[in-house]
Amino acid sequence: MTSLVLLSLLYSISVFTLTDSSLSSITTEAPPAASNCTLLNSFQPGFFVQGDYVIGGIFPLHFNLKMPDINSTYRPLPINCHGLYPRAFRWAQTMRLAVEEINQNPVLLLNHTLGYKIYDSCRYPLTGQRAVLSMLNGVSEENSFMWTNASSLLAVIGPSGSAQSIVVSKILQPFRIPMISYASSCACLSDRVKYPTFFRVIPSDDYQVKAIAQLLVHFNWTWVGLLRGDNDYGRFAAKGLLRELQETKVCVAYQEIIPLLYTRQGGLRIMKVMLSSTAKVVVVFAGEGEMTPFLGDYMTQNITGIQWVGSEALITVSAFSGREYYPYLGGTIGFGTKKGHISRLGDFLQTVNPKRYPDNVLVHELWESLYGCSPFPSSVTQMPPCSGQESLLEQHSAYMNTSSPRVAYNVYKAVHAIAHSLHNLLLCQPGKGPFQNNSCAQSNNIHPWQLQHYLQEVNFQIAGEEVDFDAKGDSVPYYDIINWQRGPAGNIEFVNVGLYDGTKAVGEELLIQEDGIMWAGHQIDCTICPEDFWSNNDRTACISKKVEYLTFDSLGIALTVMSVVGACFTLAVCGVFFCHRHTAIVRVNNSELSFFILFALTLCFLCSLLFIGKPTYWSCMLRHTAFSITFSLCISCILGKTLVVLAAFTATRPGHNIMKWLGPKQQRTIISSCTLVQVVICAAWLIDVPPFPSRNTQYEHSKIILECSVGSSLAFWCVLGYIGLQACLCFVLAFLARKLPGNFNEAKFITFSMLIFCAVWLAFIPAYISSPGNYADAVESFAILASSFGLLFCLFAPKSYIILLKPEKNTKQHLMGKENK
Repeated sequence: MTSLVLLSLLYSISVFTLTDSSLSSITTEAPPAASNCTLLNSFQPGFFVQGDYVIGGIFPLHFNLKMPDINSTYRPLPINCHGLYPRAFRWAQTMRLAVEEINQNPVLLLNHTLGYKIYDSCRYPLTGQRAVLSMLNGVSEENSFMWTNASSLLAVIGPSGSAQSIVVSKILQPFRIPMISYASSCACLSDRVKYPTFFRVIPSDDYQVKAIAQLLVHFNWTWVGLLRGDNDYGRFAAKGLLRELQETKVCVAYQEIIPLLYTRQGGLRIMKVMLSSTAKVVVVFAGEGEMTPFLGDYMTQNITGIQWVGSEALITVSAFSGREYYPYLGGTIGFGTKKGHISRLGDFLQTVNPKRYPDNVLVHELWESLYGCSPFPSSVTQMPPCSGQESLLEQHSAYMNTSSPRVAYNVYKAVHAIAHSLHNLLLCQPGKGPFQNNSCAQSNNIHPWQLQHYLQEVNFQIAGEEVDFDAKGDSVPYYDIINWQRGPAGNIEFVNVGLYDGTKAVGEELLIQEDGIMWAGHQIDCTICPEDFWSNNDRTACISKKVEYLTFDSLGIALTVMSVVGACFTLAVCGVFFCHRHTAIVRVNNSELSFFILFALTLCFLCSLLFIGKPTYWSCMLRHTAFSITFSLCISCILGKTLVVLAAFTATRPGHNIMKWLGPKQQRTIISSCTLVQVVICAAWLIDVPPFPSRNTQYEHSKIILECSVGSSLAFWCVLGYIGLQACLCFVLAFLARKLPGNFNEAKFITFSMLIFCAVWLAFIPAYISSPGNYADAVESFAILASSFGLLFCLFAPKSYIILLKPEKNTKQHLMGKENK
């Protein structure tokens, strides 16, 4: 640490020297003559845009640095930052987008524009100091900073870490330049005496440690370990948590510090303490930088079973969401800053590429980091070339993840806070201002401290959220409770399982959805998927069930073809009978009843089509009722014909005149009466409990079978039973008449047709009951077709044969068996 402090001091001296006065004599009042300072070092911004008012941005665009050799005999070489941090690069682009939107907004800033200078802090206080000093000095060596009353820099956004913010804030204090941090949460920064110009859009750790303490108490975790980083953030957060736990039953088994300069030996020592302790819950106050090397060794040691409780610095780090981390970090729970929505961010990030920014080294490094190639290859990079116009994909989540921005959203709010404060400043009416003698700030000569006055009072809404600062410069204490759960691909997903609202009354701040939490070590709480969903193969998510019904697939098409062919055959027979309606075979067999039967059979063939397709309310009601009524009509006609045949031969006996009771009117009455009974049964069925479409999720759990529920099982079996009763009666009567004289005794064919009909429907009952889902519809449809074909061929094939192929037998004498032999 001593060498680092020494290097910081040497670097500060080397940045600039004053030619006329020392740094200690700097005040906000202008000296008699402008004093020039000469830059001895040059550190260019990552992004720079001119504007009427300039603000600065400090982001950890790199996460590694190479320290120069220090022997105190010469000025140290520049610190070499390397390893681009895509997540922080996205934060910087968010600032650029926010400024662009503000400048395009005709309402804000009264036709003035914002400019910016964005620098890299390299995730380290020393380089954060370099960034802010370079920001103050100017963009180039030729543009030296002039000590005047007003600063060309009105405010600073950033930096990220609390240790960096402490350094930056102290440097900005002499110039009274306000800064708004988007990620520095150390409670120490709420001290208005030490940090009078500091603001932040992230809650103070004072609230976070209260939230963590309440979480530990809520789950009755009374014996925990504590792991923190070696910086102000970790130190003050741990101190605050211990303070909060004093009035609870929670005890800390150990407190370990991850060294600032991490070594494997130091990491293994910490892990040894963790393994030897009986505390299996570990609270962490450390960020990605400290945890990355530590977790590398932690995973190598294959340590599992630890329930991690993470602070906001860790809980939403996407770098730890890979599937390799899940066995060790799955189940982690903690508090993350509130997520927001930035509508144009995704599209804006797509516009940043080396083709558009050919001279920007950071953009080149982004491409090297994401694609492993260089848009401008050289002997230094030793990477394969690429065009610089490659598409940014969702797989580049470290940069392109804009679905739930948290830190980026904080950056967005910070820029807008400055813009709204500046806008309010520009609206000041002379004589009604907040400064001395009710004066206002001059729009062409605004002092940073004047902007800070308005920043302290600002209040506005963004994406439905109210943004303001309290007297300490802190923002509204609100956290999402995040749980690390296994995603479908085996990776870690950050799932929101609750919230902490610091504005609520004591004891009501914490709201947790315990049913949605997955704990470490796979003590997984399984939840039943909704009725229309089924778990995936890994049983980690609910996916929609496959919906099945008898559709026009191979089976449906086959049934449709059979139905249409059957109807066409029936119509063809009807045509043949109509053309030969005056011949003996048609007239002897009662042509009127034959046409009734053919009409009913056509309807029977066509009603099977109602069983194909997605069930609807109307199709379900028509399926069984149409089928039952048409078949009842058909069997009634056959029954009438059977009675006529039986009566015709009986009437030839002396003393029998039964035919007068079976004339055409009586036949129609018999058919109508028998069919009417079925109509009444169906009407009662439809009025009482009609069939309806239903979703069967019980037969096969992974599928939803769309089917027609019969509504009333009693009514369903009643209509089938009535048809069966008609068929049995018809069969018995035809069987009795089978030996009556004549070459064409139709009773034989009726007997055979009824035999086939009864056999089909007797086989239908067990097949229907045992068939699953859409196959039940197929079985019923097939039964309708099979019985219809049986009736058609048994009753009309012999007659059609004589009509078409044996016309010489189509005489009354032949049919009555009286022709001469």
